[in-house]
Parts: sequence; C-alpha cells; structure tokens
Amino acid sequence: MANRSGWDREGQRALVTGASSGIGAATAAQLAARGYQVHAVARRVDRLDELAAATGCVGHVLDVRDSAGLVALVEHIGPVDVLVNNAGLGRMDGTLAESTLEDVVSSIDTNVTAVMVATMAVLPAMIDRKRGHVVNVGSMAGLYPLAAASYGASKGAVHRLSTNLRLELRGTGVRVTEICPGRVSTEFYDVAITDPVQRSATKDSGVDEVTADDVADAIVYALGVPAHVNINRIELQPTEQTYGGSRFDKVNREG
Repeated sequence: MANRSGWDREGQRALVTGASSGIGAATAAQLAARGYQVHAVARRVDRLDELAAATGCVGHVLDVRDSAGLVALVEHIGPVDVLVNNAGLGRMDGTLAESTLEDVVSSIDTNVTAVMVATMAVLPAMIDRKRGHVVNVGSMAGLYPLAAASYGASKGAVHRLSTNLRLELRGTGVRVTEICPGRVSTEFYDVAITDPVQRSATKDSGVDEVTADDVADAIVYALGVPAHVNINRIELQPTEQTYGGSRFDKVNREG
C-alpha cells in the first residue's frame, strides 16, 4: 500500500534561495530539522555560515541573478526533491515613474528570471523520477492591486508561472505551490524603503505581523501533505491587514 502519511522525506534534497535571513532562513532550518539535506543559497557568507552551524545545512554563496551560476549549482548538487524559490526584493517607497532602470531590472532579474531559471534547472530530474515539489514564494502584491507597480508586476509573474506550471506538469507527479504572504516581519523593508522616516513608520505600524516562522510553517505544511494532494496556493497575512476597497482621486487639469 502506498504511504499516504505526510512526512517520509528523510534524506531528500532541498534547495532554498534567499536563505540568509527571514523566510528563507526559517524554512531552511525547519526543513533541516525534518531530515532534509538542505542546500541554502544567498549572497551573505557570514549569514550562511551561521545558518550552516545552527542547522547543518550546506551553504552556497551565490547571487541568484547569476543565471549560469544557478544552473551550475543545481548540476553540482544533484537531483533536487524540493525547490523553494524564496529570494526576492522590491522597492515599496516610490512609483514606477520614479524608479530607476536599475530598480526595474534588479526586481525582474531577482523575482522573475531567477525563479524561472532555478525551476527550469530542477524540473527535468523531478519529471524523470516522477516526484518533486516547487514552492514559489510570491506575495499578496502579486494577487491584489497595491501602489507598488514594479514589485507587484514581478510577483504577479510568479503567480502566473505557478498556475501555468501546474498545467505543464500534469501527469508527472511533480507538485507546485505558491505561498503568498502579506506583511511579514523580516528585513525586506530595510531594502524596499530607502527613506528612513518612511521606513521607520512602516516598520513601527503597531500591527502584529506574520513572522518568518509562520510562513515557513505554511511551506512545511504544503510539503508534508500526502503525495496525491497538491496545495496550489496559500495566502496569509496579519489579522489586522487586508486588501480591497476603492479610491477616487480627481485630477487637477488646471495650470
């Protein structure tokens, strides 16, 4: 009889990007604690060393925007059972009209291209073995309108990639899950908001935020359900946060 229990993942190989802090570090730690051989990818060697010492994971210093390096890493470590595409960034304190070319290119290269390249690299072995799981960390910004067009567009691409992969992978045994957090207490806003006053106001909103461990819990849940179940998407946000409503702003055409 097939094993229909959740956790029979001992010794499986997991690749987690953006693992030096926040959601990535929490996910790497939880997967290592459950017996996965975790390969953690990030740019900060000191953070990776700390994570490896604490969890036993294998750290790889790499900028995910290095597409050739990302493909080479997958070839080096061998078949991946679980890919967690977590690395991401974005500007949240300005409009697209106020963005620089570097802002736009960096967002797309990190949030979209790297996700597609990493997924492309791991899928052939997953399909051959008729098992595997791709977890894409998207955002509520990719599902609902927010005044962050560049970031929202990149995460919207992650959402559509996730849904379309489900169609492409039908009949292969490979699962795809999209995790869409709202506000999470991580270092994200340290990079996303450049103005110190706005950054402080945003970070000190008084809202009881979702934690990195909360998001890691959701990822672990999606991975742990029986193989015949696919968790398509999980949305999670603070209880005090929601999206919706409408706005009307009159344009002053005088002058």
